[in-house]
Amino acid sequence: MILPIIAYGDPVLRKVADDIDKDYPKLNELIANMWDTMYNASGVGLAAPQIGLPIRIFLVDSTPFSGDEDLTPEEQKQLDGFKRVFINATMEEETGEEWAFNEGCLSIPDVREDVRRKETIKISYLDENFKEHVETYSGLLARVIQHEYDHIEGVLFTDKLSSLKRRMIKGRLANISKGKISVEYRMKFPSLKKGR
Repeated sequence: MILPIIAYGDPVLRKVADDIDKDYPKLNELIANMWDTMYNASGVGLAAPQIGLPIRIFLVDSTPFSGDEDLTPEEQKQLDGFKRVFINATMEEETGEEWAFNEGCLSIPDVREDVRRKETIKISYLDENFKEHVETYSGLLARVIQHEYDHIEGVLFTDKLSSLKRRMIKGRLANISKGKISVEYRMKFPSLKKGR
């Protein structure tokens, strides 16, 4: 089932999300709905706060990036078919040089900006079967994971911009929260208080 994506300005996007256990109600259905919602919006990642749930789950499918001709064949191969569910994730470390990449977010449509992030991450998490993993990722894959991880920490990519950049996009962000934007997928806007 395709769920509405929560727009910029909703307080749920600013909460540090809570861990869940394997008895979380209808977890498999929730994960399936999150995949449906993400693919419907042509996303490469989606975090539970983006559908209004302040819990520590996010998903990543980096396959759409694998066709990028600016990447090395190794990077393309790493991104192709990488599909994971991250539950109760903890960022163990972020290392290496910071590098800029143009990021966007399903909760902040039509805003794309260069964001600087560290090259390599080490992350621990549980998969959908609650099996533990500790893994290291680099490059674009690390960045996609960092972006989604930020969501469960109540952080948005716009927080990482310079104060000048933030001032420049302030009006656009205000319009997004008011629903003054055209999007190809279902969204829920905080300033339109219908059904709340």
